[in-house]
Amino acid sequence: MADSKFPSSDGLQQRRLPRNSGSEIQYLLKAEEQLLQSISGNAPLPEVLHKICNALNSEIGNMISYISLPNDDAGDLAAIARSTTLFDLHKFCSARVVGGNDEVLGSLEMYCSVARRPFLGEVGLIERATCLAAIAIKRHNEACEAGSRSDSCELP
Repeated sequence: MADSKFPSSDGLQQRRLPRNSGSEIQYLLKAEEQLLQSISGNAPLPEVLHKICNALNSEIGNMISYISLPNDDAGDLAAIARSTTLFDLHKFCSARVVGGNDEVLGSLEMYCSVARRPFLGEVGLIERATCLAAIAIKRHNEACEAGSRSDSCELP
């Protein structure tokens, strides 16, 4: 099966990459190829995490999501929680972003305007998004430890 290309809102080409699972074909995040290129190209971590959330929101629809890191400001996270109440958003999903040694690297929070739980296909997309976030965070942390990214190691 040939890859299908779809235009994105930022003008980049996006692809659906088929993945076989039993008798049906499942798709990874459409923008996964660009996300992996951003990660390998050492794009700033906040930019990559934002792109992961945008791709996930686009795939599922009617979502707002964000990825927080363990050292994020508690005040910022509280402000986000207040905003979800103000806009009558419902918690859709909360998932840990975990590294290879079960190290918690962050968390993915998702909100929806309709109270519901993720469907089975959406769970796979959420798992893939947390995996991509883990790759991005680990790569960022390793680059900071090696001293090659001192200018971007202090996240805003």
